[in-house]
Amino acid sequence: MTITAAALLAGVVGRPVAHSLSPVIHNAWIEAAGMDAVYAAFAPPDEAAFDLLIQAGRAGMIHGLNVTAPFKGQALACADEASDTARTCGSANVLAFRDGRVRADSTDGEGLLKALAEQAPDFDLTAGPVLFLGAGGAARASVAALLAGGAPDVVILNRTRERAQALAETFDARVRVAGENPDDIAGARLVINAVAGPMAFDFGRTPEAVAALDMTYKPLETPFLTAARERGLTGVDGLGMLTGQAGPSFAFIFDRPPPDLDPRAVVLAHLQGLEP
Repeated sequence: MTITAAALLAGVVGRPVAHSLSPVIHNAWIEAAGMDAVYAAFAPPDEAAFDLLIQAGRAGMIHGLNVTAPFKGQALACADEASDTARTCGSANVLAFRDGRVRADSTDGEGLLKALAEQAPDFDLTAGPVLFLGAGGAARASVAALLAGGAPDVVILNRTRERAQALAETFDARVRVAGENPDDIAGARLVINAVAGPMAFDFGRTPEAVAALDMTYKPLETPFLTAARERGLTGVDGLGMLTGQAGPSFAFIFDRPPPDLDPRAVVLAHLQGLEP
């Protein structure tokens, strides 16, 4: 495939971003579709540098961006148009630049629901509470998606209770914060880990759980997922969430659906190629 001077430039922006697998997925789709485009990674050191990327987009130099931590809130704030989903989430993970204007959307929640559907197809989200571990950047979009998908209750367990409470207060009474009473989390049917870094969780505390999802995808099999599978739960890895949000992000940026090329297979082949 030949990249010309008229190529559309898109990419992922975050800090850090060197670990991102989004360029692997999107460039594979670009090549498969025969598009004159390239998808890169941007790592602005601060908010001011992120604003410069937005200015470049408004000037027509960048066609679209996926946005990751810590810039998702800033991405929504800079938008001229934002989807209802992005406004509900209070953040945006994808931007498109058209005619000097910035459009924003959030596909993180869609990615979570797709991952569940693909890797835990027998799981019924409406059957009981969800225990959500963490209250960081992806939490609000994920909780919003869980409620939209039919979860009757979402219980947030976070190291800092005040942060969990602040998250819960952005929703209705279906979202609550776990206290010290073990019964607060014992009935959870699904446990989701949104905590960065290694996470140890005792699934004996959630005897009703039948599925567990870890948002981390490096490594693919985390200690959290290993512990869940040992208890007989269905495990859902973070790669499913990444690939689940990638398709709608590609369509939002390029105004066309991705080609028929399995992104999970692309990523797994890439990761195997990196092994020593």
